[in-house]
Amino acid sequence: MGEPVEERAGVLERRFGLAAAGTNVRTEVLAGATTFLTMAYIILVNPAILGQAGMPVAAVAAATCLAAGVASILMGSLANMPLALAPGMGLNAYFSFTVVQAMGVPWQVALGCVFVSGVAFLVLTVAGIRQMIIASIPQHLFAAVAGGIGLFIAFIGLRNAGIVVSNPATAVALGDLRAPGAVLALVGLVLVAALSAWQVRGAILIAILATTALGWATGLVAFTPQPYDLGAIAQTAFQLDLGGVFGFSGHGLALFEILFVFLFVDLFDNIGTLVGVTRRAGLIGADGRIPRLNRILVADSFATMFGALMGTSTVTSYVESAAGVQAGGRTGLTAIVTGALFLVAMLAAPYAQLIPLAATAPALVLVGALMMAPLAEVPWDEPEVALPAFLTLVMIPLTFSIANGLAFGITAHALLKLVRGRISKSDWLLLVLAALFVARFAWMAGG
Repeated sequence: MGEPVEERAGVLERRFGLAAAGTNVRTEVLAGATTFLTMAYIILVNPAILGQAGMPVAAVAAATCLAAGVASILMGSLANMPLALAPGMGLNAYFSFTVVQAMGVPWQVALGCVFVSGVAFLVLTVAGIRQMIIASIPQHLFAAVAGGIGLFIAFIGLRNAGIVVSNPATAVALGDLRAPGAVLALVGLVLVAALSAWQVRGAILIAILATTALGWATGLVAFTPQPYDLGAIAQTAFQLDLGGVFGFSGHGLALFEILFVFLFVDLFDNIGTLVGVTRRAGLIGADGRIPRLNRILVADSFATMFGALMGTSTVTSYVESAAGVQAGGRTGLTAIVTGALFLVAMLAAPYAQLIPLAATAPALVLVGALMMAPLAEVPWDEPEVALPAFLTLVMIPLTFSIANGLAFGITAHALLKLVRGRISKSDWLLLVLAALFVARFAWMAGG
């Protein structure tokens, strides 16, 4: 009876190089489960965000599970890295609140933009242009983008909970903290903070479920049961509108701006995640390079395209993968286990509507807080570096647009280099990007 098990373990050993990586099947399975627990909140949070764009919540929940499952399995199989993927936080907020709500782009066209950005990401990776773009952007802006997205996410969570509300005199103000939604969210925030401080695995998911249960017990949540049907995904699967992406729906140049943001943020979010997770896992080579980087980025490209086809925003590598690495995960088997668990979770996805926004708000606030960590890398006592980083950081949440934050930061960095006389021939792409952003602002002002 034990021979087939040993034989299967031998196959996995040869396929993933477990011994060479200092791990085994049991450790990889536990690591994969740990990663899943730390990022499973996306099953509940992503539908809550995209649902506000008018997308069917149950369908998005199913698409989220399917995209995360297939993408993580692809990453583990193709790149043999312990990196799990799912629809990215920040980009889903941009998709819902900026692209669909603020710009008035139909969600079907927005999905088309996500798909095209995945194709562009693949082309850039294969052509080697990715390295040129990365080299043109200073490292401190990477950190500022992460922090700005974190503030953006936290602001959305606080607004969803009613803790922060609109105010005609001051733009925003403190909401009624006695309101049921605000009270529920505050209780959830205390709970998720405590669980995280105690380093409880799956703290975010546990807090969401516990807060939801409290909401049900107090009568805050109302839900009309629907037929249990995995076919709900048909409402978003293959519903993307590629024709609208190229201006056939009357949205014009705005769609190219959207494509740029999806592509740019996905590119740099991936780089930051890859460096952080592989460094913690001890997988970076002696030359400082990430092994199998092109395979990782190719897998990510296909993941984004597949996610758009199924009906969700940009799929990207998750920094929560570091939790699995901390638990001992070192190979692609970790990612495959995580992906398999997402596929199993798809069975319950249609019931994501059971979770109120007040219950997911604490998760958004916590994730936003955790995204502040890279800001410590910015030398804030150097004005030439601090100003572009600060503009990137604050303009993302204050203008409700990642695009604006990136534009201000890159343009300020380029201008300061010009003023200081530190521009060289190698900065040509930085200047091109800055010029494009200036032209974009002029076009917006003229419109």
